Amino acid sequence: MRYGATTAVDGVSLTVPRGRVLALLGHNGAGKTSLLQVCEGFRPADGGECRVLGLDPIGEHDALMPRLGIMLQSGGMYPWATAGELLQLFASFSANPINPEMLIERLGLQKSAKTRYRRLSGGEQQRLSLAVALVGRPELVFLDEPTAGMDTEARHTTWQLIEELRADGVSVLLTTHLLDEAERLADDVVIMREGRVAATGAPAALTAAAGIDLLEVRADAGLKPDVPFKVTEATPGEYAIAGALDAAAIAEVLACFARAGAQVTAVNTRRRTLEDVYLALTVKAGAHR
Repeated sequence: MRYGATTAVDGVSLTVPRGRVLALLGHNGAGKTSLLQVCEGFRPADGGECRVLGLDPIGEHDALMPRLGIMLQSGGMYPWATAGELLQLFASFSANPINPEMLIERLGLQKSAKTRYRRLSGGEQQRLSLAVALVGRPELVFLDEPTAGMDTEARHTTWQLIEELRADGVSVLLTTHLLDEAERLADDVVIMREGRVAATGAPAALTAAAGIDLLEVRADAGLKPDVPFKVTEATPGEYAIAGALDAAAIAEVLACFARAGAQVTAVNTRRRTLEDVYLALTVKAGAHR
């Protein structure tokens, strides 16, 4: 995808299998929205090939759209219609819709059903957009920042719905800036940077490959173990060793404590989170260019 001299999406390759959740991550301007617009059939790519449910999103757009659910960040709603009217309208476009009343209840929109869209709160608009994306029983759902503006209860309800979609064999491609959300929901993660794929894999695989960045050791107080890592004794006998620690490095650290005559009584490790991996690949990488 190009915008003048700028290549917004550059050789991205990904697959979303049926019944799986893929989280597409990246900072603003990484190319996520442009990629989604191609997959959703809103604009053609300048090169490459895209197939969604086996169909060309542009050439076979009319055949594809009834099988998709698309949740936009904003727009696409009539501001003077009520939440209930909008959901009924979108349900009427489907041959076999979910009961709109059920979705209204499930997403906590009962009190808002007779409120005009323009007067809904940001979180209520998000919940309605999610209901609209799901009411047609789609095979594939695109969710763009699905829980933005939602309170904690609504966010957890949305997470449960996404997990139920996956269990029902529905594929989900979501973008989110909430890394804990991606780590909880996604089977697969694609991290984009400057229009390209910077990393891909299951969340557990990405964090495992990043390794352990903190080792906590409980031992005798006042030790000065000779290790090539930063050691902090925040409270007497409680040591924090920070760094890129693999199994060999951890063994060497514990050996250093032993050589210092320490009696180690507890050892804990903290593996890097998906947020750590994301920051290393995007924010920190950008800072070093």
